Amino acid sequence: MLEHFCECYSDLSGPILCPLLGSITPLFLPNSRIRPIRLIGLCASLITFLYSPVPRIQFDPSTAKSQFVESLRWLPYENINFYLGIDGISLFFVILTTFLIPICILVGWSGMRSYGKEYITASLICEFLMIAVFRMLDLLLFYVLPESVLIPMFIIIGVWGSRQRKIKAAYQFFLYTLLGSVFMLLAILLILLQTGTTDLQISLTTEFSERRQIFLWIASFASFAVKVPMVPVHIWLPEAHVEAPTAGSVILAGILLKLGTYGFLRFSIPMFPEATLSSTPFIYTPSAIAIIYTSLTTSRQIDLKKIIAYSSVAHMNLVTIGMFSRNIQGIGGSILPMLSHGLVPSALFLCVGFLYDRHKTRLVRYYGGLVSTMPNLSTIFFSSTLANMSSPGTSSFIGEFLILVGAFQRNSLVATLAALGMILGAAYSLWLYNRVVSGNLKPDFLHKFSDLNGREVSIFIPFLVGVVRMGVHPKVFSDRIHTSVSNLVQHGKFH
Repeated sequence: MLEHFCECYSDLSGPILCPLLGSITPLFLPNSRIRPIRLIGLCASLITFLYSPVPRIQFDPSTAKSQFVESLRWLPYENINFYLGIDGISLFFVILTTFLIPICILVGWSGMRSYGKEYITASLICEFLMIAVFRMLDLLLFYVLPESVLIPMFIIIGVWGSRQRKIKAAYQFFLYTLLGSVFMLLAILLILLQTGTTDLQISLTTEFSERRQIFLWIASFASFAVKVPMVPVHIWLPEAHVEAPTAGSVILAGILLKLGTYGFLRFSIPMFPEATLSSTPFIYTPSAIAIIYTSLTTSRQIDLKKIIAYSSVAHMNLVTIGMFSRNIQGIGGSILPMLSHGLVPSALFLCVGFLYDRHKTRLVRYYGGLVSTMPNLSTIFFSSTLANMSSPGTSSFIGEFLILVGAFQRNSLVATLAALGMILGAAYSLWLYNRVVSGNLKPDFLHKFSDLNGREVSIFIPFLVGVVRMGVHPKVFSDRIHTSVSNLVQHGKFH
């Protein structure tokens, strides 16, 4: 027993326990030693990132079964275990998480002067919890871990937020996402009563009655819809983004929004196929409305962060249309924009964050003509804008194209509305770039200009490389995703 525990502990220590240990270590150092604290946090996150591609190298794309499975007995009398594994759906979400956290620490390297130790700890705890979520194969812990992420994110928004309303935004974020998840807990309890275990793989092979499927699907939908977020439960997201620090916005847009769509893929769609089939119109309607509504709302915003936040809502609702198309093109295509969404809005939020650090405003009307004073930022902003409007050759294009193909096979009207939303997305992206970068300078509002320095430019390089790599050579990603997606479609008898 001890030998088995030590073996599991050794396997888990790389991708999961490294950020956990890194978050604990700074607590033993005084606040005056901020440089060693930052270095510890950065090293812990970098080691985790360097370890994360190892499963990708050894990953077998020919099987849909979970690989690198590790188990640790947690509540053996209730048949609840700390059960981990990776398949084609979760693989790249783990890598995305480990990629973004070091960047978040670098972004706050000089800005988080107050409570720097606590900032490093909160960021690494977020990383630990989110990696565990994407690897988790136990239903109860699949509920506990996403809710646990709310605590460090609540602290990040409430403590390091940028405005007076940050406390309200933190509470709004916390309560919206927590209350929606209560129904998910009830669903897990019902599954436990029927199956006698919370093992996800056993639950996937269990036959639920159609009535129970519908109840369980609605309960899980209440949890995941808030996290996507879907309209009308999206109100918390723009407020949270506006008040959060730059690194908090990167974590929110890059990782946390994926918890809802990942929950649909991992839990609702494969476990309740009949309920998924009957509820597809219920998903299509608000998703199509959300794409049009948020795209039009985006063009009316005056805050740079709110523009990107509403843009995120539109993109994530396009993803839900792809997932509930119930075919390989739609589901496989929806995973690629989720990964792209971890890169593109994150880069845009970083651009806005660097602008705010210099000029202390995010209002669009104060900006203009930055191409002549900040050419480095203007170039990066232009590249990110092209990716945000899903231009060919960027990471979002192939995934959104596959979503439209999958959706058109199910409902041509929904696919048409989704395509219209993409056109509106291109319109507001170009409008935003034109207002901020082109035109004349406004010296009445902005007086001192300084372009991005070498450290800041280097932060964007991995984003740009990732965007181009996914856009030019998506086969690397689709090959590892395809078998798991095909298995999901066949398991639900959707084809």
